[in-house]
Amino acid sequence: MRFDARRAVLTLAAPLLAIVVAIIVTSLVLAIAGDPVGTVWSTIFSKPKPRNVVNILNQGTVLYLSALAAAVGFRMNLFNIGVDGQYRLAAFVAAYVAGEAWLPGKLNVLFSILVAVAVGALWAGIAGLLKVTRGVSEVISTIMLNSIATALVAYFLRQVAQKGSNNIHTTDIPLSSQLQGFSLIPNAPNNVYTLSVLAVLAGIFFWVMLNRTVFGFNLRATGQSESAAVASGVNVRKMVVVSMLISGGIAGLIGMPLLFGDAHNYGLTFQTGLGFAGILVALLGRNHPVGIAFAALLFAFLNEQSNALQLKAGVSNDIVNIMLGVIVLSVVIAYELVRRYNNAAEQRKVAAQLAASRQPEEVAA
Repeated sequence: MRFDARRAVLTLAAPLLAIVVAIIVTSLVLAIAGDPVGTVWSTIFSKPKPRNVVNILNQGTVLYLSALAAAVGFRMNLFNIGVDGQYRLAAFVAAYVAGEAWLPGKLNVLFSILVAVAVGALWAGIAGLLKVTRGVSEVISTIMLNSIATALVAYFLRQVAQKGSNNIHTTDIPLSSQLQGFSLIPNAPNNVYTLSVLAVLAGIFFWVMLNRTVFGFNLRATGQSESAAVASGVNVRKMVVVSMLISGGIAGLIGMPLLFGDAHNYGLTFQTGLGFAGILVALLGRNHPVGIAFAALLFAFLNEQSNALQLKAGVSNDIVNIMLGVIVLSVVIAYELVRRYNNAAEQRKVAAQLAASRQPEEVAA
């Protein structure tokens, strides 16, 4: 394939512009509040220690999976806002199954992962079925399903939780099924999650599905123009349901690295909010598996580095949430500006080609 330098520059322009705008706006907020702007940025952009690098990679892994789950829907113009509920329900069921240890050792891990994928897919599939059978917006249904999933997890957690502890949780996963991780970073006391490989496999699956399969072509075509897809013979109703199932299945993987690599059970302290963060990462990464990887690492980097702000700069780490929010708002505007510039450039190019093709005809005449 021929490398298009202009296209590559435009692809990078929007997220870079959004980050620059976010830094400027955040600096203004800090200055107005009387906080030390220079100290804040020197703390955030300081070189992370080995332990922090591992934390960034681990956090980036779960954010990447969350963003992929959202991106599947986005590529088809579906807004799966229910990723958070899907992954929490899937993580709880997988934790319960893993704690029961119906299979030995690593087979228990594999079986629990498959259960998580199935639960996430089925929960997202409800929204897909409601959309194609009753015309219910997936935005409304997935938001409601988030609340239902949260209530179900809270209820069943109380039923199966281990007694005698303020932090109620499911039965701990057996030692034979706990994954110790990879010692990839020298001098780091902690390890990279073993199930980070799920993020790699999911990213490859996502790219191959979109670019090398008929289903992926139909998905992208439906996302760009549903009416054109219908005219081409695409079964849009089927595409909606299958896309939601795939999105939910990937959402089911989000909690697996945490469950088997760190928490070893599902309880009140199990990490939440990853589903909503994944939506932001997907937007910044332009729903592309490579772009999402960089966006996930950026979000993880900012979150990890912000932990030292209170100690070194006397500033709450909530300032990073302001920055991430501004990035999301900025990236939407930046993408629109880049899109308009690209369309104008394409129109000028076509006009120039038409003018060049007419000149020989005029000379001949």
